[in-house]
Amino acid sequence: MTQPPSPLGSVDKALLTLDALARAGAGGVALADLAAEVGANKSTLHRTLAALRHRGYADQRADGAYTLGAAVLSLGAAYLAEDNLPGLLRPALEALRDEVDELVHLGALAGQEVVYLDKVEPQRPLRVWSAVGRRIPVATTALGRALLAATPDGAPSPGYGGEPDATPDVMLRAALAAARERGYATETEENEPGIACVAVALLRAGRPVAAVSITAPVERMTGPARDARVAALRDLLPRVLPTGLTVPAPST
Repeated sequence: MTQPPSPLGSVDKALLTLDALARAGAGGVALADLAAEVGANKSTLHRTLAALRHRGYADQRADGAYTLGAAVLSLGAAYLAEDNLPGLLRPALEALRDEVDELVHLGALAGQEVVYLDKVEPQRPLRVWSAVGRRIPVATTALGRALLAATPDGAPSPGYGGEPDATPDVMLRAALAAARERGYATETEENEPGIACVAVALLRAGRPVAAVSITAPVERMTGPARDARVAALRDLLPRVLPTGLTVPAPST
């Protein structure tokens, strides 16, 4: 299907220019090549680039090539800011809830804790102590483990699991290793009797910005039932996430 024309061509050309600069990467792109890619004449595009440079959304290297400017970082940061994530991700959380009919949580790191940013209830009743705004330990939760396992350095910070070589720290490292291998984290009755969780991190440019979990009674987190909930996190969730967000792939 042919896309309808933009209602404002000049703005559309500026946005196409930003897209082209993003694809060009750090090496940048020459004015003539950029003009050919976005379908604009060089003089018009030069003025567009001057306006983008004025606001910090484009930059020009010493060799004349154009690159993205630092101002685009603030747009991405605002888009995925903690106070914007619940509204942004609510449709994805609801789709996940509808698929498995279980409680779904959204959480983000807050120091050595995870804070619940959103909670989507299932149709069937499930009584757990979670609440939006409540904080829970990173080390003993599926949300926290998913976030830690997805950090680029691959190791928990001191204090998450205890002193180095202490039992809690060793257990946490084992849980994170398992989470990296599988692509998702787990927790069974470590925070509430009879309740288990599975969780995945949400990644932007390879870094975790939040995590999503499915919480259910232990009897619905074993065998094929657990496999179905894990599959929803691994397969369904990525299809309904906003553009730019992904989930970790298994390491094996």
